[in-house]
Amino acid sequence: VQLQASGGGLVQAGGSLRLSCKASGSILSVFSSSVMGWYRQAPGKQRELVANITRDRTTNYAHFVKGRFTISRDNAKRTAYLQMNSLEPDDTAVYYCNMNWASSNYWGQGTLVTVSS
Repeated sequence: VQLQASGGGLVQAGGSLRLSCKASGSILSVFSSSVMGWYRQAPGKQRELVANITRDRTTNYAHFVKGRFTISRDNAKRTAYLQMNSLEPDDTAVYYCNMNWASSNYWGQGTLVTVSS
């Protein structure tokens, strides 16, 4: 399984970005039954969970999301998304997508999000 994250970039505070994570090498049933997550790692900090979504589309968000981000998935496209609104400078980080299936974890390469003040 390979995860390709995209959609990062430079945005001003208050702006929006939509991240995408496409899984390749994964059959539909595997992707559909996996937990998809987004994590981020800021310079000098540990990687932290931003949000995840289960196979039945139950979502879980970090406290700092504060209703600004929305995670979703399109199983037919084998793709997970993270819609980020009202971005703040503290959201600056490399964002990684993660796929958890049958106790195995797969990581994408990360996409950089930079929020200017």
